[in-house]
Amino acid sequence: MTRRILLLPHTGRPDAIDATVTTAKQLQDEGLAAVLTRTDRDALADVGVEVACGEILNEHVSLADVELGMVLGGDGTILRSAELVRHSAVPLLGVNLGHVGFLAESDRTDLAETIRQVADRAYDIEERMTIDVAVWRDGRQVDHNWALNEASVEKSDRARMIEVVMEVDGRPISTFGCDGVVMATPTGSTAYAFSAGGPVVWPEVDALLMVPLSAHALFAKPLVVAPTSTLAVEVLNRTDASGVLWCDGRRATEVPTGSRIEVTRSATPVRLARTHVAPFSERLVRKFSLPTAGWRGPSVAHPVTGAVPVPPRDQDEPDDAAAEARR
Repeated sequence: MTRRILLLPHTGRPDAIDATVTTAKQLQDEGLAAVLTRTDRDALADVGVEVACGEILNEHVSLADVELGMVLGGDGTILRSAELVRHSAVPLLGVNLGHVGFLAESDRTDLAETIRQVADRAYDIEERMTIDVAVWRDGRQVDHNWALNEASVEKSDRARMIEVVMEVDGRPISTFGCDGVVMATPTGSTAYAFSAGGPVVWPEVDALLMVPLSAHALFAKPLVVAPTSTLAVEVLNRTDASGVLWCDGRRATEVPTGSRIEVTRSATPVRLARTHVAPFSERLVRKFSLPTAGWRGPSVAHPVTGAVPVPPRDQDEPDDAAAEARR
């Protein structure tokens, strides 16, 4: 049976286009078939790029025929791809060609090895929580959406704050003027919520986050609540300043005064493929280039990560030698 890999590139980036050509060719060499969407195939053809791909999604094959989606771009490309595969069993494996890239699994320099691991089925699949987002107005639901990272209610007029009240499980928490409120998943804790001063939450933690944006208030702290909770933001009628709801920064809905935005955990997760077993803490340190000089490690091997003690070093030993000792 033919194994098919759906390629999902950022077709506006030359490095992603080059990576797509390379990936399709190596998949073919490994005996796997590359699949593209019609939109991506046409976008590549428009810039004169031919890809070793004989099948188009939804024309020759369906998502049910696809084993894996390889995303060639940054986290934004992964969010776009998640819209396509969310209601299928297809997991996404990201190759980061952007900046921080928390959702991506590997970098461009690791591309050949990543393809080999895909060919060997040397990857695990994890499910990431998503959220359902409902907009209510005048007692009726006027919009429904979803997000992998976050739903953010933001002011639509740069010069004016919006007045909101934050609510958890049907009870008000605080009212203030602000630039907005972010309601995020653990996956989204390192995205918009992080930039707004929210906590980093490990992906394995079941929780929802609520982070005010530039609130004019004495109490406007980030909240971490149970995954079974219902978060809500109401845009108050105190002023005529309306807002806009963004889901993953991609899908927008106007939320005028009087609107109510409710967020709950979705029953439909997004599946991500992982080729590395490194813990999230290691990813966090690497992505943000966090300083760890002086770390000695546990006194015995860690039961989960297998981290082992690092031999003591002389006080004058340079940090690069210590880093080499930890490898």
